[in-house]
Amino acid sequence: MSEAKAKRMNMSQAINMALHDAMAMDKSVVVLGEDVADPQGGGVFKCTAGLSDAFGTDRVRSTPISEQAIIGAAVGGALAGLRPVAEIMLMNFIAVAMDQVVNHAAKLRFMTGGQTHVPLVIRTATGAGFGTGGQHADYLEAWFAHTAGIKVVAPSNPGDAYGLMLSCIFDDDPCIFVESLPLYFAQGEPPVSGERVPLGKAKVVKEGRDITLITYSRTMLEVMAVATALEKEGVSVEVVDLRTISPLDMDTIAASVRKTGRAVIAHEAQVDFGVGAEIATRLHTELFSELKAPVGRVGAARSPVPFSKALEQEFIPTKDRITAAVKAALK
Repeated sequence: MSEAKAKRMNMSQAINMALHDAMAMDKSVVVLGEDVADPQGGGVFKCTAGLSDAFGTDRVRSTPISEQAIIGAAVGGALAGLRPVAEIMLMNFIAVAMDQVVNHAAKLRFMTGGQTHVPLVIRTATGAGFGTGGQHADYLEAWFAHTAGIKVVAPSNPGDAYGLMLSCIFDDDPCIFVESLPLYFAQGEPPVSGERVPLGKAKVVKEGRDITLITYSRTMLEVMAVATALEKEGVSVEVVDLRTISPLDMDTIAASVRKTGRAVIAHEAQVDFGVGAEIATRLHTELFSELKAPVGRVGAARSPVPFSKALEQEFIPTKDRITAAVKAALK
C-alpha cells in the first residue's frame, strides 16, 4: 500500500507500508529473512506480505534458517551498495549472529576511517504475553545500546513504526529495529506516506507537572493507563516516549524532569543493567540539585521469561508496579 487512507492501522501493517514505500523509492532497498517472500507466507507476522509479489524475489528473499547467514549476507550487501532490511524472526535469535552484528556491522565504519558505511536495518520482534518461554521473548536492547556504532529503535505505535523504519532504512549506519509482538495487533493512527520520524528524538506524548514517566515500546500501554488513572487522583503525569534508545535524547528527557522534579523509567527489559539504569544515572548527574526524589525504575524480574501465563504477567512491569513507583517518588 502506498497511501494510508484507513482510519486505523496496526503496527504490522505500518511496517509493511514503510518497507513497500522504501522499496518503491530506492531500488537498492532489499529484504531478506526466513519466510519473508510471499511463496513462504510473507513473514510469520505478515510484515512483508505482498512485497515479493510487488518487487520480485530478487529483492525480497526468503533465506535458510541461519541467523549468521542472514546477517552476514546483509552486511556484505550493505558494503556493496545495497540497503538491506534483514529480519531476525525473534530477538533472542540475534545471539546466534552477534559476531556479525557487533564485530562487523557496528565497527566497519570505524575500522576503515569512515570510508565504509553499513546501511543495514535488522528487524526483530520480541515481548512477553504469548507463552513462548525463556528463549523467545527477551528485550535485549541494552546489549546493542552498549555497542558503539549501532542505532537502536523501539516504536510504540504504528505511526512511529512507519516513520522510524523509513529513517532507519535511509540511515548510513546499522540500526536495530525492535518490534513488540503484542503491539503488532494494536490499532493506532495511520502514518502519512513518506513522512519520517527522526532518529534520536524522543516525544512528549502527554504533558504534566508532577512527575515524568519515561518509557518505550509495549510498556507505553501500561504507562499511559497509569497516567490516565493517576490524573483522576489529581496527579499530573508527563509521559516521554523514547522511540530511539540509542542515541538517547537526553535533552528532551532532562527538560521534562527539570520541569516536574521527579521521574520513573519503565521498560519490559530486566531492571538490572538496563536502559533505565543509564537514564537514571544521567538524570542524577545532570539534575541532582533539582530532583525532588530519587529516580525510580520499573522493569522485568531478573529471570528468564516464564512460560506460565500467570508468572509471565507478573514478570513484566504491571500497571500496579508502575503506580507504586510513581507514588513512592511523590512521597
